[in-house]
Amino acid sequence: MLTLVPTPIGNIGDISLRAIEALSEADILLCEDTRVTKKLIHILKERYNTQFDKTQEFISLHSHNEQSFVEKLEPSFFEQNVVYVSDAGMPGISDPGQVLVDYCIKNSVSYDILPGANAVLTAFVASGFVETQMLFLGFLDHKGASRAAGLNEALHNGYTTILYESPHRIEKLLKEIAESEPARELFIAKELSKKFQRYLRGTASEILKTLDGNFKGEWVVVIKAGEKQNSSAITQKDILELDLPKKVQAKLIAKITGENTKACYQRLMQS
Repeated sequence: MLTLVPTPIGNIGDISLRAIEALSEADILLCEDTRVTKKLIHILKERYNTQFDKTQEFISLHSHNEQSFVEKLEPSFFEQNVVYVSDAGMPGISDPGQVLVDYCIKNSVSYDILPGANAVLTAFVASGFVETQMLFLGFLDHKGASRAAGLNEALHNGYTTILYESPHRIEKLLKEIAESEPARELFIAKELSKKFQRYLRGTASEILKTLDGNFKGEWVVVIKAGEKQNSSAITQKDILELDLPKKVQAKLIAKITGENTKACYQRLMQS
């Protein structure tokens, strides 16, 4: 069978007993990065005296070769005890894994998914935003119209929305949010479960000021739910770039966001 095993997102103490058992009993370990998995197994041997079979086979399976690997699979491959692990967290959440599960379903191969460490849920609960519905969008595209559309979706879908962001682009993301939604409340978490874990809550501008250029680390960004925006190809940013009176801009923005026109006008006058 196939077992998808989540691994710690930072603190090794978050490994579960079931995960240790699954890793130690695997005949084949499919790994997003074999070096990372071997390092994890070494730690488990040293810290928890876990016994591993020296004949275990390690196979690299990452986002670039996942599809081609699965296309060559035969169901008989899973007559062995096969485990898949990504580098950190739950496989299939912004990491490979779902294509394997889909293969198992289509080919009647038994599979199991172990629960475990997950940055999305950890940050959602830590945010303190009381809405019980949330939307996870993963990483936005790096640039261009697709990024702008993705950010617009994140800000105006009506749900608490969670994004992942790298240290190279977290400043850019916060500046984009500050420009589009200056009053929107955010919660951002840095290096969850690790030594330098940090929580920050406030508007994008407030958080940028607090960070003061220190953007190192992996980030989870939780955007508090706003009013659901009517489906439109035009964004608030597009309207603000037009050479129009503030009152006209406010009326147009209110049409696509559902915001009160007077409140929108006052916000534009203060910006």
